[in-house]
Amino acid sequence: MVGLGNPGTKYAATRHNIGFMVAEHVAASHNISLKKKGYQGVYGVGRAATQETTILLPHTFMNCSGASVKAAYKSLGVSSGDLIVISDDLDLPFGRLRIKTAGGHGGHNGLRDIVAVVGCKDFIRLRIGIGRPERGDVTGHVLSRFATDEQKLLPQLLDTAVAAVEKILVNGATEAMNAFNNYNLLAEQ
Repeated sequence: MVGLGNPGTKYAATRHNIGFMVAEHVAASHNISLKKKGYQGVYGVGRAATQETTILLPHTFMNCSGASVKAAYKSLGVSSGDLIVISDDLDLPFGRLRIKTAGGHGGHNGLRDIVAVVGCKDFIRLRIGIGRPERGDVTGHVLSRFATDEQKLLPQLLDTAVAAVEKILVNGATEAMNAFNNYNLLAEQ
């Protein structure tokens, strides 16, 4: 399982780091310490939702995530169908989740690099909606912190994303898609 984001405190609470946030919440929920250094990032190993799991946070910066993922992927002997990549998605409104089992990068530079460097497209993606700015700088938007009203809902979104990951691990991607692809946090408020 890979959470995508950028290392360092400067980026810690930004929209682009929602992948890191979800992976960290999965780790915390299952008492998996993310303190080992390797694979050009930090990682931890343990049982998450009854499955032996390695959780990786690449420290190569988002646009170069492929090098870190490839190092872990090859070393651990993971098959592409067992790789879960968690990332932000500009094209999903804030509070929406989308699980896919294959496909392209959808314009996401971290996913683009993973596809190019690892050389496969058939891994599981959990995309977390961060919304697209109405106009203006997309880079500034993804590297900005969540708005105050979004910050209030962020814990619930992270909990739901953790539940989606657990569903993938226990029941597989298809059941997780059926359960979470229509999830809309804002509709539940």
